[in-house]
Amino acid sequence: MPEAGTRLLVTGGAGFIGSALIRQLLAEEPSAFIINADKLTYAGNLECLESVSLSPHYYFERVDICNVEAIHQLFDRYEPTAVIHLASETHVDRSIGGPSAFMQTNILGTYGLLEAAREYTRDARFSNKEHFRFLHVSTDEVFGSLGLTGCFSETSRYAPNSPYAASKASADHLVRAWHTTYGLPILITNCSNNFGPFQFPEKLIPLIILTALEEKPLPVYGDGQNVRDWLYVEDHCRALRRVLATGRIGESYNIGGRNERTNLDVVRELCLILDEFQPRNNGRSYQDLIIFVQDRPGHDRRYAIDPTKVTEELGWTPLESFSCALRKTVKWYLDNLPWCDRLRDGNYQGERLGVMQ
Repeated sequence: MPEAGTRLLVTGGAGFIGSALIRQLLAEEPSAFIINADKLTYAGNLECLESVSLSPHYYFERVDICNVEAIHQLFDRYEPTAVIHLASETHVDRSIGGPSAFMQTNILGTYGLLEAAREYTRDARFSNKEHFRFLHVSTDEVFGSLGLTGCFSETSRYAPNSPYAASKASADHLVRAWHTTYGLPILITNCSNNFGPFQFPEKLIPLIILTALEEKPLPVYGDGQNVRDWLYVEDHCRALRRVLATGRIGESYNIGGRNERTNLDVVRELCLILDEFQPRNNGRSYQDLIIFVQDRPGHDRRYAIDPTKVTEELGWTPLESFSCALRKTVKWYLDNLPWCDRLRDGNYQGERLGVMQ
């Protein structure tokens, strides 16, 4: 077991947000010990953590959160002072084609983790109960779709429209119920669309970058006017740390970057950055590769997050502008194409997912 002090159990720590959080924590909180519990599904990649893998403050456990016995053993072995729950199936398109894995991991996995945490905080053997926290990381998609105006707040009604969103909404309700019924000290965050280095290439931004470099058509769903609020992953991680440290127990906090963009605008901006960083041999813009394809079922029209609560109560604001962070992201992918190639040589080659026949 690690020395006494802050011991954070991060579920899903080999994923995109989880690995970014672990790298940031080990760089900026040198006294913290991090236990990374990850099943290593297709989107879990330990290469994302090579820079910290030899740290004496980092521990990796290959664990499926649906394995109740293994989760209980983690609590017994490491006696965490907090849990940051990021383990989940996350891609909407995959949830359309195969919802079962989303129900198992996002709902039943969260239930098992909550039960393990509840038993741990009730066990007289453990001394870390007084300041224990359970931070559940969720999504703005639980709120459904917005009209042309307005933003999601912490009091917005839940109206999930995809299997993924429904599974995350269910998990949110479980977490809140375990606080109300059993007194488990929980916190919930609902974030907007993340982007940045090490994101699996099924997501919009890395998919467009890599597809453009291959000179293939750049698919935009529907008319391209679906709006998302974008958040740089490093800013999200700073927000999670702030919520864990100073958030009010039992409360939820919306985390967004105030960066509303249509999908088409994001794709066009990516093309312009690529035009600058890696021009095409024919001298034409990558925008010429944009095509419009059949929309996906249940595609929410607009998301927008109001982060006023986390800003006013906890003092968090994003440090990166969207355009600056997007340029950093494109540069990272251009500098790390071998990493991308290894992923795309596996079980995902950039094909469209979630198409209903």
